[in-house]
Amino acid sequence: MPGSALTLEEREEIRAGIVAGEAAAGIARRLGRSPSTVSREIDRNGGRQRYCASVAQQRAVVGRGRPRLTKFQANPDLARRVELGLEAFDSPTTIARQLAGAGGIDGVTVSAETIYQAVYSHGTRGLPAGLHDKLHRRRRRRKPRCRPGEKPKKPCSLGVFNLITTRPEIAETRREVGHFEGDLIIGAAGKSAIVTVVDRASRFNLLGHLPAGHDADSVRDCLIGLFHWVPVELRKTLTWDQGSEMARHAQLAATVGIDVYFAEPHSPWMRPTNENFNGLLRRYVGKGTDLSIFTPQDLHRISCRINNMPRRSLKWNTARNVYNAAISAPTT
Repeated sequence: MPGSALTLEEREEIRAGIVAGEAAAGIARRLGRSPSTVSREIDRNGGRQRYCASVAQQRAVVGRGRPRLTKFQANPDLARRVELGLEAFDSPTTIARQLAGAGGIDGVTVSAETIYQAVYSHGTRGLPAGLHDKLHRRRRRRKPRCRPGEKPKKPCSLGVFNLITTRPEIAETRREVGHFEGDLIIGAAGKSAIVTVVDRASRFNLLGHLPAGHDADSVRDCLIGLFHWVPVELRKTLTWDQGSEMARHAQLAATVGIDVYFAEPHSPWMRPTNENFNGLLRRYVGKGTDLSIFTPQDLHRISCRINNMPRRSLKWNTARNVYNAAISAPTT
């Protein structure tokens, strides 16, 4: 039960272990807990001489964090005063200064930042939803700002694109060959890369050589070349992360005849087949390697090796066999 709170029954077991002269490691092993969890539990509750299970349980319950009410939830009059100010199109800064000058509501004042947080929480912090329309900019959410010392983020280079949530459901089931996931694996110092494309259903992979770098044009041209080897009827979907190397995704889709989708930012678990494959590929092209040393022939040899490897996920069949069977299957 890693990560969960100790129960009263477990605390009784700890007490019994202490009485029996058991070490913390032995108690932990019996409970299926980390030894440090048991040691800290004993130390924070008086040590081995004074440990009492019921007292330790009561102390844990009392000390357990509970959600606290926000200022607006705890003070409806204050919330109403702020709401009226926003309805009158006063800025949060103006409202906060007026409240401070008047001594607050029952002595309680509020900062402009607290008002902004309540407005942009849309009804979950004590102010009604929809008050963002009363702000000057009328934004539904706050615009991200850079912290001191941070560089501003570059605007997304993808333009209009399809999110993974709009991808056909059949792609998620892995019942149909032709739904691919793709990515780059990056070499030493970020100066070299390899394109990896994997079919979700068969795990069949294609590897692309990038001798001229991994900019958007190079990746587009590489992918067009790779999909040349995929039958037209199997060019169904391609899912990628929101990297700038896919800025030419519209051209790729039009040329190849495939629908391109993008996962949410920083969500590699949305492309699990490709992530798993990239880990497998690293056995052959280790991290920190200059990937430019691998020729197209090298990549073809590695790709064939993995495609002809029996896989547990395929019930010990090979990716090539499953993929070839889909190609030769009669279409309806």
